[in-house]
Amino acid sequence: MTQRSEVPTTHREVRLAARPRDAVTDDLFEIVEVPVPEPAPGQVLVRTTTMGVAAVMRTLMDEQSAVPIPHYEIGAPLHGAAVGEVVAAPGTDLRAGDLVEHSLGWREFAVVDASRAQRLEPDLLPDPAAYLSQGPTALMGIGRGADVRPGDTVFITGAAGGVGSLAGQLAKKRGAARVIGSTGSRAKGEQLMAGLGYDAVVIRGEGPILEQLRKAAPDGVDAVFDNVGGEQLQAALALANRGARVAIVGALAAQMSGTGAVTTEIDTLSFLSRGITLRGVALYDHLDLIPEWNREFGQGLRDGTLTFPHARFSGIEQAPRALRELTEGRHFGAVLVDL
Repeated sequence: MTQRSEVPTTHREVRLAARPRDAVTDDLFEIVEVPVPEPAPGQVLVRTTTMGVAAVMRTLMDEQSAVPIPHYEIGAPLHGAAVGEVVAAPGTDLRAGDLVEHSLGWREFAVVDASRAQRLEPDLLPDPAAYLSQGPTALMGIGRGADVRPGDTVFITGAAGGVGSLAGQLAKKRGAARVIGSTGSRAKGEQLMAGLGYDAVVIRGEGPILEQLRKAAPDGVDAVFDNVGGEQLQAALALANRGARVAIVGALAAQMSGTGAVTTEIDTLSFLSRGITLRGVALYDHLDLIPEWNREFGQGLRDGTLTFPHARFSGIEQAPRALRELTEGRHFGAVLVDL
């Protein structure tokens, strides 16, 4: 049992003020000051140090979607992955000062059930904020979804995001011969090729994706890690080789459309004749990969075989801006907010 250390009487949290009609804007949020909650026996009070921001949060701002995560309610605080230090944990085996991960970001202090506060090894990763990387999703898509193999030509859509910037590195570590990524700007494309495992890029807005991808992969693609859908997935399917494995890991085209309605035509006869595998993979079905990723990530960060591209904001008041700018495509890699 731990004793509650000295904490302020109030803290700040970010609430949803209104649902978006299209783009994320700052007026959709309100920052309020509320009393610091008291943990009951079996609960943990956590002082949040860093929270992650992800594209799925834009979807959760809508009233309904197919995403199996609780949506944000108007007038209530948002939620998302965060790390922090235990302040008090009555009736549990956690101790003040323990590092934990929880799902109630967007607030400076959070009370969570002890079963939902995951104790973390403080020295496993060089920076505790790296626990908020989207690496488990990248590992899932590369290993279990697209089943990347030595010698493969791999196409990764949404390559400059928090997932894609790690997926390219993992594909190369697993022996891919050629890794191609899609992104929204030439500058991001250069960053992808400057040390993140990418050999070529296709740029959204610089001509048809299909023609760019055909030039980058003249012999077709063997594995596809799709974060986006729409035109980019269509191009990947058109150039998929016999026996290709296609993993649907994200749906950014739908998430950022404002309508959620983005479809991709599939020629089933062509799929059949080429023996293509198409599968959707979601991390909640592969949670066993999280500790595996953390070990691999820690080792890779220390020996230089992996890097963690990310943008970082300071202060909870910057959280709405962080999400807005992420959805606008302004940042490279993961987006974090230090509280």
